[in-house]
Amino acid sequence: MTQPSADRAPVRVVLVDDHAMFRAGVRGELATTGAGLVEVVGEAADADAAIAVVRDLRPQVVLLDVHLPGGGGVEVMRRQPSPDTLYLALSVSDAAEDVIGTIRGGARGYVTKTITGPELVDAITRVAGGDAVFSPRLAGFVLDAFAGSIDVAAVDEDLDRLTEREREVMRLIARGYAYKEVAKELFISVKTVETHMSSVLRKLQLSSRHELTKWASDRRLL
Repeated sequence: MTQPSADRAPVRVVLVDDHAMFRAGVRGELATTGAGLVEVVGEAADADAAIAVVRDLRPQVVLLDVHLPGGGGVEVMRRQPSPDTLYLALSVSDAAEDVIGTIRGGARGYVTKTITGPELVDAITRVAGGDAVFSPRLAGFVLDAFAGSIDVAAVDEDLDRLTEREREVMRLIARGYAYKEVAKELFISVKTVETHMSSVLRKLQLSSRHELTKWASDRRLL
């Protein structure tokens, strides 16, 4: 674990996520466990706002959600609002195509939202220092992609029919989450989860959670 240094200023961080409650929780956690190591200097809830904030504040590291209104995390990195800024993806998704696509888009690391506060502080400081950081399971996806065992260029037309939110709901339901658990994870209502789930099954022409789990497993989305 990185320790504070009297000779080193805190890493300046911008937090980008479309859920205000999640941003508040991360900000509070970093203020507590990352005191002296990291400092959240700005926030944004969508791609356009993120580009403006990063351009204005020029942070060292951006904590970036993969799925954002207005184009997603990859769009923020593509437009390079601050060339010297480094990006660490922090997402609920641990699907292979999200991990690989985000890294190819320019992120220096990818961690999931199950990460602890001290682990996140460590990941931020390591990325700021030039390291690449991944949650343990996700590193395998990157290695597989470069080894050629995952065809990241293949486009799944079925998956492309789903919105970003529907993809998030789909993955969690396919992993066995209850509707209430999905709602808590994504900061949405149970009714909204049910609506997204009905839309997912209709678009994919599936009839049950069991079929959805098999569909997702066949595409290595779990």
